[in-house]
Amino acid sequence: MAEEELPGVLILDIGGTHGVLENLAALLKKHFRLITMKEFLENKKEMSKKIQSVFVFEGRPTIDRELLESLPNLKVIGNSGVGVDHLDLKMISNFGVKVTNTPHAVADPTADIGMALMLASARRLVEGN
Repeated sequence: MAEEELPGVLILDIGGTHGVLENLAALLKKHFRLITMKEFLENKKEMSKKIQSVFVFEGRPTIDRELLESLPNLKVIGNSGVGVDHLDLKMISNFGVKVTNTPHAVADPTADIGMALMLASARRLVEGN
């Protein structure tokens, strides 16, 4: 499938402080045409028609009424995290847009770190180092 045929997904940026991790961007590029917020803002009229999805990474880009109104073909907002408390679900649903998230994505790693911290504390590992 040519890049132009792929559905457009809006992301804040690739790499940098708040952008999508580069290895994750490579995975997304297999299925989507990535459109950064900078590209979108530079050519809103053309880009707004191509964007069918927004990928929210670390709470960015911010989803507000202005953004939703500027994306007539938006179908889904994919949140790469556990919670959706940073998203106004009622407002988003009023635009007919679905929201996804990954509720169990960090459950096992969190448990692993918790166990490691308890063991390190019980064995006074930090003091011994």
